[in-house]
Amino acid sequence: MNTKPTLSVDDVEAILAAARRHAEENRWPVTIAVADDGGHLLGMLRLDGAAPLSAHIAPAKARAAALGRRESKGYEDIINQGRYAFLSVPLDGMLEGGVPIVHEGQVVGAVGVSGVKSDEDAQIARAGIAALQS
Repeated sequence: MNTKPTLSVDDVEAILAAARRHAEENRWPVTIAVADDGGHLLGMLRLDGAAPLSAHIAPAKARAAALGRRESKGYEDIINQGRYAFLSVPLDGMLEGGVPIVHEGQVVGAVGVSGVKSDEDAQIARAGIAALQS
């Protein structure tokens, strides 16, 4: 039987804390979500001042990155390049800001962030993921 690495509660807490620190240092009011490799929500944090809608979008970005095994920006790029039929894919969160968490070559989950510019959302997600490597 195959075995695979999974995110622990401590991992999720470390990701959320590091992402929060990065967002607060930049004064970015966002929602940060962490999902497992199946796109299921493991933890979420909505910072003060974050728009209520961001609490829906951040988990969707994490789910898209986890299920697709790629950054959610890839989906946004596909659509922006004219492949509008891709909008019929049964997946929310096809916007930049979802970043997969890769451990030993396997996607073990993803972080989704919503609330500021898309590239800043992704930057916060990467800062959270970096906490696992320290």
